[in-house]
Amino acid sequence: MPGAVIIGAGPGIGRSVARRFAREGLPVALVSRTGTALDLDGVLTYKVDVADEDRLREALDAASADLGTPDVVVYNAAIIRPDTPGEASARPQLEAWAVNVVGALVAAAHVAPAMARRGSGSFLITGGMPEPKAGYVSLSLGKAGVRTLVELLDQEYGPSGVHVASVTVAGPVAPGTDFDPNDIAEHYWRLHTQPRDGWEREVLHAGGGVRA
Repeated sequence: MPGAVIIGAGPGIGRSVARRFAREGLPVALVSRTGTALDLDGVLTYKVDVADEDRLREALDAASADLGTPDVVVYNAAIIRPDTPGEASARPQLEAWAVNVVGALVAAAHVAPAMARRGSGSFLITGGMPEPKAGYVSLSLGKAGVRTLVELLDQEYGPSGVHVASVTVAGPVAPGTDFDPNDIAEHYWRLHTQPRDGWEREVLHAGGGVRA
């Protein structure tokens, strides 16, 4: 198995997804701003700011050199901060967009062609904000961009066997709640292992249940 690459590997969803794939025997690589292993054994780590295109591509090349073309890439990086329309300014919006959307596009552009040539693979993105909120402008715009990006990537790479999908998380992630990261991680594994004729492009984790 070539392995799983988790981009945006923090102590919440990122760690739980890494554990879930590792439990199935996949080698795991973590790409994050801190470069830490998150108390996980046997994982490869790469320190990079996903807004830095050159460094992100270098990290993905390093992961592919170590693992081979990934079987699955999970893009989980995001800037989450409150902001309102009345206080919006260009720089913080552009910074958030670079992480929330452009980093995912760059990562997909870098790894999905090799997956397509192989005829298999999954590229999964963490979504959110199923309904936009005026108190979270940059996040609402970013997650709307993620939803569109998934559709575009599916059009481009889906016919070649690459499953592109998002897991939309509709609430604050915290252990022991309806948004426990271990529960959310199950969606990523299920999407990755779905048969091609049953592919979903989005799964919503709404707390009180799950719907596609």
